[in-house]
Amino acid sequence: MKQDTTTPAFQAPGPGVWELETAHNPRPVSRFSQQPIVAGFGAGFSASTARYGVMLDRMEPRFVNDFTFMQPRPFGAPPGAKGPPPKIIFQLLTRLLPKMRARIRTSREAFEKKQWRLDLETWDTSVRPASDKKHREIQAIAPASLSDDALIAHLKVCEDQFRDMITQHHNFTISCCLPVGDLLAHVQGWTGKPPGEILQVLRGSSKISLGVATAELDVLASAIRADASAAALLASSDDAGTILEKLRVKDGSVGDAMRTYLEVVSFRSLGYDVCVKNAIELPGVLVGAIRVAVEGPRPADEGSTARIEKLRGEIPEEHRVAFDALLSEARAINRLRDERGHYSDCWAIGLARRALLEAGRRLVKSGALDDPELAVDASFDELVELLRGKGGPKLSELKRRAEWRASRSVNDADLPQWLGAPPSGPPPTEWFPEDGRRAQRAMVAFLGCLFGEPALERTTASVKGLPVSPGTYEGTARLVESEEDFGRIQRGDVLVTRSTSPYFNVVLPLLGAIVTDRGGQLCHAAIVAREYGIPGVVGTREATKLVKDGARVRVDGTSGLVTVIE
Repeated sequence: MKQDTTTPAFQAPGPGVWELETAHNPRPVSRFSQQPIVAGFGAGFSASTARYGVMLDRMEPRFVNDFTFMQPRPFGAPPGAKGPPPKIIFQLLTRLLPKMRARIRTSREAFEKKQWRLDLETWDTSVRPASDKKHREIQAIAPASLSDDALIAHLKVCEDQFRDMITQHHNFTISCCLPVGDLLAHVQGWTGKPPGEILQVLRGSSKISLGVATAELDVLASAIRADASAAALLASSDDAGTILEKLRVKDGSVGDAMRTYLEVVSFRSLGYDVCVKNAIELPGVLVGAIRVAVEGPRPADEGSTARIEKLRGEIPEEHRVAFDALLSEARAINRLRDERGHYSDCWAIGLARRALLEAGRRLVKSGALDDPELAVDASFDELVELLRGKGGPKLSELKRRAEWRASRSVNDADLPQWLGAPPSGPPPTEWFPEDGRRAQRAMVAFLGCLFGEPALERTTASVKGLPVSPGTYEGTARLVESEEDFGRIQRGDVLVTRSTSPYFNVVLPLLGAIVTDRGGQLCHAAIVAREYGIPGVVGTREATKLVKDGARVRVDGTSGLVTVIE
């Protein structure tokens, strides 16, 4: 029987204003994922802002009817504050209150010592290697081999790692934001150019955005090109899972490379939630990515230097040396934006999902569930009760949660965008002491490009959004409602979806263009469209409503227009 999915009452989870988060979680979030996200997000964000003296202390997530709502928490503000105090009070606080003065002093010092460079070194030399080691230790444990009690303990390890990796991800948020926002704020001030045009100069600075396990995939592709039998197997009409397995057990360099690739990519999530499938659960996607890699590398970007020189030439001469320095810092840090996802929560979420599915299979055997996937809709504590046969949610309740997740999205007209009146926005930059203005300008510029979306512009055959990567492309639209649709993506298709995550990167080599409902100039879809050099349009609001799967569409990444041709 179809579950009741009428909209329940939405009540604020605490004082103040809460905004519906649309860029990362377009659907309700599974119950297992909610606690690690709430526990890890704010902790990591606060640690990041503290190192940079940013006056936004953190973004606080809460789940209301399983949808994600966010509340900005300014540094030093009382809980639930709906906006800054009057100008005179704000200026007195920032100039006289010791903790405010210390925060602003930290802001100045972060620019002086280039704190992001120190963070990047820490990431490369200790943080990423340590998290890789922990992930591999967890991955080496086969959940199916564990007793029920040992599986419960393993699930707890996975939940803790999920939380820790959310914390780690956001501990580097400001490291990524500030240098890019700083570049944007300065260049806009010097030239008045739109952000989308400025951001083109970052293309080529984030190799990780070109796909998961890029180095391992390159080695595998090279080995297959040198082995005629492996190439024939890859090109065969065999089932995708069969192709992967035959390549995995093959003798020699192909088998070695395939096993290495699968070890790295198999248990990476394709989304931000344990309800989203892991890469290995979609063998057709992996085979498609391998086929594209074997065809050869994408053409080199010959226009990178020209783009930079063109923009540099439009900057007043007295600011060009400063521009060079700003661009160097932004390009150096840009890779961390996607790397922190790939090597932190992407892997942790995938490993948690693997353990949850094993729990689900056992609960099917015991009669508590009729589908292993329902395990993701129970919290950790509820799973413990279910596995021990001592209560837990009823099957009907888990099915209701799953149906709610599958049937509702942030595009639904009856979903509130705000709980409480919309906030008044951040204080004007000129209110800040001089030492704090640069960071404030950078954060405003960055966040505006991350979340800023245009007003809806739609006709019966077209919709307009933000142009994020120039060029025009015509192709078959592949409407992706969930990762289940990834297997239908063919080489040259136009991805049309609500939003993307860094974990979509495994399918990106197949695409001819990208169109999303949500996101701004610095959302993930915009970044990867620029890196691949394919037309991209984001923030259309309603592309997934206008464009039917299989339709032929024209994507104009220069004007932002998406048109259904036939």
